[in-house]
Amino acid sequence: MKRYRFRYPIGLMARILEVSRSGYYAWLKAVPSQRAIRHRGLKPLIEEVHIQSRKTYGSRRITAELQEQGHEVGRDQVSRLRKEMGLFCVQKKKFKATTNSTQSESWIRC
Repeated sequence: MKRYRFRYPIGLMARILEVSRSGYYAWLKAVPSQRAIRHRGLKPLIEEVHIQSRKTYGSRRITAELQEQGHEVGRDQVSRLRKEMGLFCVQKKKFKATTNSTQSESWIRC
C-alpha cells in the first residue's frame, strides 16, 4: 500500500486488501520494537557466518560461532532468522551403491 499510495486512494486499497485505514496509518507511524531492531542487526552476522562456513553450518554451529564472537543468541532464534532469510545448509548426498557386488553371476550361463 505504501508504494502505491500516490496512485490509488488509501480507502480503496484498504477495502481490497481487507485492512482498516486506521490500521494502515498506525503501521506507517509504528516504531520498530527492540526485538525487530536486534534481529535486523543479527541477520548480517548470521549471513556472514553462513558464507564463511561455505554454507555448511546449521543453526547449532552458527549459534556457537556467534556466541564465541560475544553475541547473545539462541539456537531457535538463529534457526527462525535463517528460515526468514532463506539460508539453508548444503548437505552431502549419501553414497548409495547401485550394484550388488556379492551377487553370484548365474545369469552368465550359456
